[in-house]
Amino acid sequence: MRLAGRIVIITGGALGIGRATALLFAEEGATVALADVETDGADAVVKEIVGRGGRAMAAGVDVGDAGQVQAFVDRVVAGYGRLDVMFANAGIAHSARFLEYPEAQWDRVLRVNLTGVFLCCQAAARQMVKQGGGRIITTASINGFRGVENLVGYNVAKAGVIELTKTMAVELAQHGIAVNAIAPAQIDTRLTRTLPEEARRRRTERIPMGRFGEVEEVARAALFLASDDASYVTGHTLAVDGGYLAGGLWSRPPRG
Repeated sequence: MRLAGRIVIITGGALGIGRATALLFAEEGATVALADVETDGADAVVKEIVGRGGRAMAAGVDVGDAGQVQAFVDRVVAGYGRLDVMFANAGIAHSARFLEYPEAQWDRVLRVNLTGVFLCCQAAARQMVKQGGGRIITTASINGFRGVENLVGYNVAKAGVIELTKTMAVELAQHGIAVNAIAPAQIDTRLTRTLPEEARRRRTERIPMGRFGEVEEVARAALFLASDDASYVTGHTLAVDGGYLAGGLWSRPPRG
């Protein structure tokens, strides 16, 4: 098992990518601690992991609150003795045209998606420095590379996560801490399943592989970065995007 004996925190672990990653990490031998405001969902994931013979716990944590983040990290370390991996995955979005984008939503999205990542990674890194190393993984997005309409707050936050990841990687390498980001494209989640058929078709046309990704595919990328297989990888953003960024802005060429 690739994560045997590792202690892992996953934020936003109740649903989607976070849930899939929690289940996969537990299968690979990790003890998983979930931090999420969706406490019922997080508790359900814990129950599923424990039912399969794994170890997990969960707590309600607002990642934008430094006190709550630090208290959760302290609780995990007190209970399990160390922290090996932080997967800062929690995120939200608000859709509106730039000219009508509310300041309150701008603040809310950046608080969770950028400040929250900063706080979680900083608290984890301080512990990892004490113990001599660890892994930090952040969830960015292809939106951090593209000016996607109607999502200015989300785009800016994810671009910030990419640069935060690079800065942490440079500063923390001397402490044996590797830091990398994952940048998913269109992933099949509860949210994207509600897209109108035409919107889904347009998005799919821009993906060279011709489909949305699965949450399990993102989880496997996170597993690689958390494992010893990525021992000499730091400061990078791994796009899990079906070729979207490589393909440019227009529709993919016809097959055949």
